Formats: sequence, structure tokens, C-alpha cells
Amino acid sequence: MTGKLNVVVAGAGRVGFETVQRLRGYGHDLTVVESDGDRCDAIADEYVATVIRGDASDPDVLEQAGVGDADAVAALTGDSGVNLAVCVIAREMNPEVRTVARIDSPSQERYGEFVDAVVFPELSGGRAAANEVLAGGVETLADVTGELDIMEIEVAEGAPAAGRTLSAVRFPAGTLVISGEDGGQIARPETTLTPGRRYIVAAESEVADEVVHLLRG
Repeated sequence: MTGKLNVVVAGAGRVGFETVQRLRGYGHDLTVVESDGDRCDAIADEYVATVIRGDASDPDVLEQAGVGDADAVAALTGDSGVNLAVCVIAREMNPEVRTVARIDSPSQERYGEFVDAVVFPELSGGRAAANEVLAGGVETLADVTGELDIMEIEVAEGAPAAGRTLSAVRFPAGTLVISGEDGGQIARPETTLTPGRRYIVAAESEVADEVVHLLRG
């Protein structure tokens, strides 16, 4: 998926909150559905998403959240059964929507037969959920780097850095483009950021959003 996306996230716990913050940082529009009032208040206080209090497995609530016009639905509650139900209902309301469901254990990967992607965030956190929502445009490669994001990013047509050499792009301090086209060589100042090609980029977390914008638009 490319461009600004309209994403509905069901569940505002640790994983849901982290996913919303990451997707918002990438410039996408977020609506969160959460039944717990305190969690709703926490999301609202961060000004990162539209918040709807209610049961995400209720079709009326999903309709209020705008699932019919959404590009993706990420069901990230702590109940995998609810997550599957949310995705199935969302797909009935919007056959084109991308569905991502959180699962409780790797044994539930069979849910992938009914949704576009499953995530087991106990292993990889909100980054994995955000990756699946974006369907490959930006992929964080590891969580072990702490405050450093190591990302594989596909340069989008029309992005600010598309078609320009590294030396011509003003990346923020704390950024390093590691690989050249297709990862076959180390990037150099004369490396051109070709639309449609993927590059490995390391960025400090506070500037990762700006880097993604330069490469994705």
C-alpha cells in the first residue's frame, strides 16, 4: 500500500497503542475502537487518532468507525476470537479492505485463511502489526536495536527523494542509507533512490517518520 491510508484499529492496549503511534508517525489517518474508557482517554490525549468507544465486534460500531471507507482494519485486542470476528465483519462491509488480526499463539496461524495477515506481537511488538497494515511498503527488520529503527523501504513514485541521489537528499541527522539498489552493494553518495526499488535504512527513532516521508511521500 502506498500514499496516505485510512486505517481502523480495534483495541487500544499496548500493542494497539504502539501500532497507532507508529502508523500515525508515517502520516496515515487512524480511527481507534476501544471499549475501555481509560484507554480511550489515553489515546485521545495523544491526539493521534479519532477514538470511538464501543465493542469492535459490533457491526454498528464498525460502521461508525468508517470501515466501509477504510483501506485497512487491524484487529489488535487481546482476544484472538474477537479479532477474527472483527476482520470477518469488516470484510463483509468492505470487500476491498485489508485485514490484519492479532493472534494469541503461533498455533493460530490458521486464521490466515480468513484474513490477509496475522501477527503474534508477543514476539515482535507493534512494529509487526504496523508492517502488516502497510503491506510491505515499509518493513522494520528487527526490534533488538532499541531506539534505532532498521527498515527496508520501497521508494514510492513521487516521493520527495524519488529519483534523486543520496547526496542530493537532505536526510535528517541520525539517518544512514545502508544498501544500494536491491541490497547488492553499500550505498554511496551517487546512489540513486529509484522508485520501486527497496533500500535498507537505519534511523534513530525520533527521525524515522521524517525518513519514511522522504522515501514514501
